[in-house]
Amino acid sequence: MPNSARRNERSRQAILDAALDLAAELGYQKLTIEAVAARAGVGKQTIYRWWPSKGAVLFDALLARTQGADGSPGALPDTGDLATDLKTVLRATVAEFADPAFAGPIRALTVELAQDPELAEQYQQRLDRPMRELKKARLRAAQEAGELRADADLEVLVDLLFTPIAQRWLLRTGPLTPDYADAIVDHALHGQLVSPARRG
Repeated sequence: MPNSARRNERSRQAILDAALDLAAELGYQKLTIEAVAARAGVGKQTIYRWWPSKGAVLFDALLARTQGADGSPGALPDTGDLATDLKTVLRATVAEFADPAFAGPIRALTVELAQDPELAEQYQQRLDRPMRELKKARLRAAQEAGELRADADLEVLVDLLFTPIAQRWLLRTGPLTPDYADAIVDHALHGQLVSPARRG
């Protein structure tokens, strides 16, 4: 007998892939459940059984791209050098925003979040808060290692580090470059790092 769970997973993945591809190809305004269903080779009733809207489909598609094999977002790198690790992460973020396959869908989702409170809550619970905790965990590790000031406000520092790129990208107020990513880290950490001579 066919494995229905495996068949459902194949259909689900096909739907998520189709949603991302079509959002990049057509733009969010022209994206429809019917088009996603046709591209994925499923009936639209299958999509509506799992998701209430095209925004919800797109969110799950983007979420799947950010998660590890265990279904959770991966931890930030920890080489023992906080500034270098943060620059690596922010440079990767800049590269993602420069990729049309990612930038188109995430820009569309951003617009949808502003109009759909239920979807916005899902975003907060399933992506924003877990990612924020991972960012704070990396900063906390630097505090425990004596690299970052013990009194550094981690909530504020996360905002200083990760908000400028998203803001500049969303509002198109300037170019996103690796140098800009590095400058954010240097400015955000200015006065927050403990000099090697004072550690221990």
